[in-house]
Amino acid sequence: MADTSYTAPVDDYSFLFGEAFGIDVVARATGGELTAEDATEIVAGAGEFAASVIAPLETVGDRVGARLENGEVRLPEGFAEAYQAFVEAGWVTAEAPVSAGGDGLPGAIRAGLGEIWNGSNAAFALCWLLTAGQIHALDAAASDEIRETYLTKLVSGEWTGTMNLTEPDAGTDLGAIRTTATQREDGSWSIRGQKIFITWGDHDVAENIVHLVLARTPGAPEGAKGLSLFVAPKFLVNEDGSLGERNGVTTVSIEHKLGIHGSPTCVLAYEDATGYLVGELGGGLAGMFVMMNSARAGMGFQATGIADRAYQEAAAYAADRVQGRVLGRDGRSPIAEHPDVRRLLLSMSSKIFAMRALGVYAADLLDRAEHDESIAALADFFVPVLKGWTTEDAVQTTSEGIQVYGGMGFIEETGAAQHYRDIRITPIYEGTTAIQSNDLVGRKVIRDGGAAAEQLFVQIDATIAALRGNDDPVAARTADRLERAVAASRRATADVLGFADSPRDAYAVSVPYLLLLGTLAGGWMHGLAVNAVLAHDATSEADAARLTSADFYGAHHLPRVHALAETVAGGEVT
Repeated sequence: MADTSYTAPVDDYSFLFGEAFGIDVVARATGGELTAEDATEIVAGAGEFAASVIAPLETVGDRVGARLENGEVRLPEGFAEAYQAFVEAGWVTAEAPVSAGGDGLPGAIRAGLGEIWNGSNAAFALCWLLTAGQIHALDAAASDEIRETYLTKLVSGEWTGTMNLTEPDAGTDLGAIRTTATQREDGSWSIRGQKIFITWGDHDVAENIVHLVLARTPGAPEGAKGLSLFVAPKFLVNEDGSLGERNGVTTVSIEHKLGIHGSPTCVLAYEDATGYLVGELGGGLAGMFVMMNSARAGMGFQATGIADRAYQEAAAYAADRVQGRVLGRDGRSPIAEHPDVRRLLLSMSSKIFAMRALGVYAADLLDRAEHDESIAALADFFVPVLKGWTTEDAVQTTSEGIQVYGGMGFIEETGAAQHYRDIRITPIYEGTTAIQSNDLVGRKVIRDGGAAAEQLFVQIDATIAALRGNDDPVAARTADRLERAVAASRRATADVLGFADSPRDAYAVSVPYLLLLGTLAGGWMHGLAVNAVLAHDATSEADAARLTSADFYGAHHLPRVHALAETVAGGEVT
């Protein structure tokens, strides 16, 4: 049977909040109102809630899934109660920004919470992830009336939100959107069209759903510049705030997917549906990108969470399973002692730590960039790296979890296959890895002449110098490996810049370049951890494990940078 238990990585987050980056990142972000110790308590509380309320629904969500009955989506028993418990515990309001009426927990903490919600139940967590993105979008552009009517209900958790971009003939190419919005005499808009792949587009866990819709208005120019943004609720809202009649939004069908079966992915038809303009006419794409960037960071946290759940279960299985004679061990030992199984487990855990640490770093960087223009470019630079590299490597990490199980990993009853099925979407939605890498290369490397990339390299240089100040063999090896990897990354960046006049070459190797930078950043995270651990007076068991993890990552994963640099140098192969 599938293992429904889940343990939040509280110790890792405590280390990341207070030590790994050489400063209490939470205290810096909140001006001392919260500290790393406070943040650890919050994460621990979230972990207890997730383990007891959300995680037990993961398997039933997969096996029963969402279903469409008489035009209404129904979720498995327990989902509605879990969502209400989530709201009543204050988790929705806690993460929403202060400007929107929320508690405004800093990005570093939100990174931890994002991993925990997804590690315990990714399908369930997608409901909040989309709502959170819409909160940011409305907070940035909505009128006072829309804020009062819709944003307040989203922040309280009473209503949930969706993102409506994709259409049957308009996927990545948003300029091809054909859904229309025509203004009525009362100032509202009539929306007509069809949207597909709408995550949590319909459900029965909250009383209303607020759809954020991209549509084209009469006389608008062709392409992306002709798109505007609208809110269209499932149920119309009366002047006194009560819910009125059903809006003209129909759930045509729900998708039958490879994974995340507990997350209803809907086809929605807009038939003279009432909508209200958000922001300026023609400003739809800019407004939607606020939501998309929030969701892209969220994908990094989701990938980390699912990969860690896969690791936890694989490690538990390997610790109990006895099979074959283990080299160098007396008697019958569990398979965790086999050299290759140990390699697989270390491969998983070392990558997961790198993803987790990069999530905290990038989320904190995005917070700081709101008040410090000098790091804004670096913060933007890390969004596609976090989304693209984390999701790609997490798929491989989860595959390694199945390998630990052997044949049993291919059997649905163990639950290992669900994680692999669930995580496979993460490199695809909210912009495929190629979309992320094209953004990285075109807008964030070539456009600024590699300045943001060099900011990253300079920071890693400083970490290398600090490692060389430690009289420790792991520190020395980590410094040597990072130094070589940075040199290869600088060469690869120069090669990308050299392709400025031959864009096909640049874009043909943009994914390898993104993966190179992500792998390098993961090694940097481990280098920071080594420095923090060696500052301790004595080496604890947890410290020793972190040193082993860093050493393994440096030997087994960081060398990919050199191979990827060779690929980048080759440009497009014709």
